[in-house]
Amino acid sequence: MKIPELRSRILYTLGLLFVARVGAHIPLPGVDPKPLQHFFADQTAGGGGALVGLYNMFTGGALLKGAVCALGIMPYISASIIFQLMTAIVPALSRLQQEGDVGRQKLTQYTRYATVFICLIQAVLLIVNMENPGKLFPGYDVNTYGQIVVVGKTWFLIQSTIFLTAGTMLLMWLGEQITQRGIGNGVSLLITIGILSDIPGAAVSTYQLFFAPVGVAKLGPIQGVMMLALFIVVTMGIIAVTQGQRKIPVQYAKRVVGQKVYGGQSSFLPLKVNYSGVMPVIFATSILLFPQMIMSQVGAYFDLKFLTEFANNLLRGHPVYYIGMTVLIMFFSYFWVSVMFKPIQIADDLKKYGGYIPGVRPGEPTAGFLDFIMTRLTLAGAIFLTIIAIIPDVLLYELKVPPRIAYFFGGTGMLITVGVILDTMRQIETFLLQRHYDGFLKKGRIRGRSTSANVALGEAASDKSVMQLTAVMVVILLIGLTAWALKR
Repeated sequence: MKIPELRSRILYTLGLLFVARVGAHIPLPGVDPKPLQHFFADQTAGGGGALVGLYNMFTGGALLKGAVCALGIMPYISASIIFQLMTAIVPALSRLQQEGDVGRQKLTQYTRYATVFICLIQAVLLIVNMENPGKLFPGYDVNTYGQIVVVGKTWFLIQSTIFLTAGTMLLMWLGEQITQRGIGNGVSLLITIGILSDIPGAAVSTYQLFFAPVGVAKLGPIQGVMMLALFIVVTMGIIAVTQGQRKIPVQYAKRVVGQKVYGGQSSFLPLKVNYSGVMPVIFATSILLFPQMIMSQVGAYFDLKFLTEFANNLLRGHPVYYIGMTVLIMFFSYFWVSVMFKPIQIADDLKKYGGYIPGVRPGEPTAGFLDFIMTRLTLAGAIFLTIIAIIPDVLLYELKVPPRIAYFFGGTGMLITVGVILDTMRQIETFLLQRHYDGFLKKGRIRGRSTSANVALGEAASDKSVMQLTAVMVVILLIGLTAWALKR
């Protein structure tokens, strides 16, 4: 907090994250979220509700509240995936990407247009099926739980589609602002905050799991110790693989320039075991969620049983889901490395500055060697990501642990949370090291950290703007606490 720029970035980030959380609690006009929440609670108690639970986790609970941000940030991520793939296939988009800032700005604009299109489709399908919840949520009985939509259908469809689309575009803008003027990783931070928002509920469920009333099955101290040990081991494993790297030794030849001698020192080239980070899991989950949601809603609306059955096979607990998750994680791991890691360019740079890998000839042999090493590292990282992704399912379906607890023992949520927190810590540490101030990180530096920032951040917001945003957020928070206290 002694660094003005870093203080402004942190407060600005916290303010925008607060805005995102407010958007996850404002219900759509004409929606009564209580019946859906009661239904989901019954499904959770029975171990079901896999799709609703997973999608609700990514939206930070906004889906079950019928909020204006019920679609979350996932449409933007889906659009980003589409253009990432098209950039590698379509030559025109590939040329745009190589044109520098102008080309990247055009791609970003195209991604925004695609996000609006995806939002319109998902919003219409979600709203139409919310009017007939029995088709969207198998087992939902209107006579038992009640209607979710309590107003006229036509006007509700129009206004809710606008609100849901605007909610996603607001989250997209907040993520971009956090990336440019905050501490970076804007979209990832929005997802992480949504996942962490369920910690109080998970704590209550954990307490009830071990201190259930008499006559209700509960876990003993041995199971509690095992779960705690599993949580620690999984977290340590995620951190170790996320930070793990293979150091390739590099030797620089001596060069004489005028009367000075340059080079002659030894260094290393760090190749990360999990080079793609959490992106393959995010991409794989998004790819599986999007067609599953579309097919289930279309099948329910037009009463197409075969489409509904195929959509149900893409849910957790079915072999098709795990096969698809494994294949997609492998594919996106190698795809991300192929896009971001350029062995030929690295080999040319080493040759240009007089560097070489001992035992490997400069130029093309060096590029082939780096590609071979990276291929093996990527395979190991992809296998690890797949194992971590299915650990919650073992707890969920084998040990009958509630979903909101199992999600914190690995899987997509845990990978995203740990990875984003490490990146955020590294980003903050970069600011501190740039100003030669270690502070509280002096004894807690991240091993294997990069000394350069992960993203090119823009100019930080002014102190006046940050203080105005903070004041507004504090007022909203106080109003919300007062309303909650009066309601109690």
